[in-house]
Amino acid sequence: MDTILKENERLDELHRNGYWIIQNPEKFCFGMDAVLLSGFAKVKAGECAVDLGTGTGIIPILLEAKTEGKHFTGLEIQAESADMARRSAAINHLEAKIDIVEGDIKEASSLLGAGKFDVVTSNPPYMTASHGLTNAGEAKKIARHEILCTLEDVIREGARLLRPGGRFYMVHRPFRLAEIISLMVACHVEPKRMRLVYPYADREPNMVLLEGLRGGRPRMTVEKPLIVYREPGKYTDEIYDIYGY
Repeated sequence: MDTILKENERLDELHRNGYWIIQNPEKFCFGMDAVLLSGFAKVKAGECAVDLGTGTGIIPILLEAKTEGKHFTGLEIQAESADMARRSAAINHLEAKIDIVEGDIKEASSLLGAGKFDVVTSNPPYMTASHGLTNAGEAKKIARHEILCTLEDVIREGARLLRPGGRFYMVHRPFRLAEIISLMVACHVEPKRMRLVYPYADREPNMVLLEGLRGGRPRMTVEKPLIVYREPGKYTDEIYDIYGY
């Protein structure tokens, strides 16, 4: 595999279609939340999808591997992450199917075109700028805290990008669920499907996966819980399947 890695970068196997991704552990590496979102989102044959705040491009690459979607776009504000995402698309020979655009989520609909997409995905920063411990390093701060965009920005622009009947997918934290649903409804994205993710069967959920429909009617299905570990160090069969192991 011919690729040039920059300082502190590494090449990680994705266990899907023989694909790989470039990451820099000193900046930010994708987590389980991105992988779970790629397993929850549906992109049908012929559809175009966009990922808001794509980081190093993990979600577009995994969705290209897992679905029959026609084209995938990743929007990322950090130049270094966008560069890694483009190079990852290139090493997997996906330049014709994945575009990485450097830009601000707050301007997504003007940058990419309102009503142009069938599917929008996002694994946005979970914490408000004042919430929780602030990570050392600017890239990690931006990825985890609402420094450059807010939850409202993500949902508003996601709604604008969708065609009528298009689908919005997000992974977030349960403690902000009421806020998420309120914003989705205000932006005319009706919550249709929800799944809570539990680290263990006897613990509280620490992630929530949501699907919304642009212009949909009120009615939401709550799916069975997704359990990550059956015991310490051992994933459940469903998690192994989502990862492709």
